[in-house]
Amino acid sequence: MQAVRHSPSPTAEQSRRLTAAAAALGYEIVDIAGFLDLVEEHAQAQSNGLAILRARADEVAAVNADVRVAVDAMNKQTAATVQDVSASATLVRRTGERSRNVAVWVQQVSTRTEEVSATLVAVRNNNQQIAGIATQVNTLAINAKIEAARAGESGRGFAVVAEAINELSRQTRDAARQITQNVETLTGWISELREEAGTIAQQATDVLDDAGVTDEALARVETSVTSAEARARRIFEQTERVEVAMADFTPALLKIGNAVSGTTSGITKTHERVLRLIDTSETIVQATAHLDKNAEDARFIAAVCDRAAEVSSGMEEAVQTGRITLSRLFDRSYRPIPGTNPEQVLTEATTLLDEILPPIQEPTLDFDPKVVFCAAVDVNGYLPTHNKKFSKPPSDDPVWNTANCRNRRIFDDRVGLKAGKSTAPFLLQVYRRDMGGGTFKMMKDLSAPIIVQDRHWGGLRLAYGFD
Repeated sequence: MQAVRHSPSPTAEQSRRLTAAAAALGYEIVDIAGFLDLVEEHAQAQSNGLAILRARADEVAAVNADVRVAVDAMNKQTAATVQDVSASATLVRRTGERSRNVAVWVQQVSTRTEEVSATLVAVRNNNQQIAGIATQVNTLAINAKIEAARAGESGRGFAVVAEAINELSRQTRDAARQITQNVETLTGWISELREEAGTIAQQATDVLDDAGVTDEALARVETSVTSAEARARRIFEQTERVEVAMADFTPALLKIGNAVSGTTSGITKTHERVLRLIDTSETIVQATAHLDKNAEDARFIAAVCDRAAEVSSGMEEAVQTGRITLSRLFDRSYRPIPGTNPEQVLTEATTLLDEILPPIQEPTLDFDPKVVFCAAVDVNGYLPTHNKKFSKPPSDDPVWNTANCRNRRIFDDRVGLKAGKSTAPFLLQVYRRDMGGGTFKMMKDLSAPIIVQDRHWGGLRLAYGFD
């Protein structure tokens, strides 16, 4: 007799379809939420960038206004300086011209002094000749007196004349001697004057040379100051152009900022709504998982519930046997481990959990090829003991540590916190796992509560991939 094949009841078929649809819905919503995460992050970055740009634009406008005032003042000062320099140059040139005239006069004095000196030499020579003649006349007068004396009474008148001539020659000699002394004194003065005039004449020559150099320097100063004034005017004109440009740029930037701000606000609200949709979709998934006991997730649900119960039992036994007190087991004072990046922390229970959890968590990795990790977290997302492949000793590379040193870390993201805080028999979540390089992989996260002496310690997480 041929066996009769029974087709699944409509209820079971509908349940499978509902479960698949719920899972697909959760997948799509979480994927959209992940995309919105990136969009919101980028929008926020753009909004922050625009805020900085607006601030910098305001700073540029303020600085340009200050520069414009300063340049205007500098322009006026430079114009005044040009006038002062021009006036000073004219004065210096006039003074230089007078100095040149004085220098020429000094040089002429030097020449004339030499001429006077030569004249005095001639006077001295002439005076010497006069003195010689006076001596000769004196000699003749003496001889005449002698002859007059011999002549007796008849030579008396001649003797008187001879005496007068003798007296005249004597006075002439004395005068010549006095003139010689005066000429010698005057010659000394003229000699000193000639030496001083020679020195001053050299200085006058230097003054003439310096006057030429000064003229050239003044010309360069005038040129430089005039050029500076022209540049100051150009700078002032450019600041006016910047002011006009900023007047147009700032309102446009403000409009862009307002648009981005509005977009960011809309994205944020949309993201919040999508997060609520995720909660709703997870509720649907939870409900369909209860309906269809033969669904793919059912065996994972059973596995995580069993492992969570084992963890609860292990913690209960440790408290009962005195290996740890209940207060130490529930210690929430997370103490940072120095030098770790990302930061790792310890609690009073970490050492004990390193003993209790691995025998339960490690075998679960072999439960199914799709399993990625199995780890317990407390109500704050603290993961004390991870799988061995994620519990490598930390290095100096924070990027490597992020992927390989995931134990003793606090994962307070949405999925981690919900897994630790949920007290439902199980919680099935869908999330995007960051694989690095902008690549994401859709994952399922199953968790079941860990209860110790009627106190909720946290949850056991079981993460696995989609088909």
